[in-house]
Amino acid sequence: MKNSLTVIALFGIGCLAGAWYHLETDTHNWSLYILYALMLQVGIGLGSNKYLRESLRKLKPKMLLVPAATIVGTLAFSAAASLLLSRWSVFDCMAVGSGFAYYSLSSILITQFKEPSIGLQLATELGTIALLSNIIREMMALVGAPLIRKYFGSLAPISAAGVNSMDVLLPSITRCSGKEMMPIAIFHGILIDLSVPFFVNLFCSL
Repeated sequence: MKNSLTVIALFGIGCLAGAWYHLETDTHNWSLYILYALMLQVGIGLGSNKYLRESLRKLKPKMLLVPAATIVGTLAFSAAASLLLSRWSVFDCMAVGSGFAYYSLSSILITQFKEPSIGLQLATELGTIALLSNIIREMMALVGAPLIRKYFGSLAPISAAGVNSMDVLLPSITRCSGKEMMPIAIFHGILIDLSVPFFVNLFCSL
């Protein structure tokens, strides 16, 4: 939760700075460089994951059902949200949901991919929605892990965590669901992590 609050605080500072000071630099190029840095960080994070080899050795085909359920459930409820948000299309809502709690990467990807079709202002607004909604998902998964486990089963906290099941929320998952869930949580997080750029790009292009 501390990381999420830090992101929210920095986001607020950035909004205030942008409102009070006019930057002469090309912010579009800066956001593109940040996107490249984030993609590099994703690769480094996966490559340096000390649990990756162990998880792959313990991999069973039925483990694929957990990330598949996370993806299908998230996209289904994101599509349903478009019924309440007339301003955004069903594909825009699904693009936001495709962040799977990876707020930093998904928000920049959405802004970059949507700018050519809807303009910078609306693309930035949709990217901001993705940032906040995915931060809220992470915080709810962190705070609500015990209740999610109690009412929906031991796999539910993994699904709720999205990409963070392999890092930030892994301690909460193992505490609530048991250490035996660690390989599934790590494998789930890796697959969801890899799926974010694909699904965001897909729904932003529709």
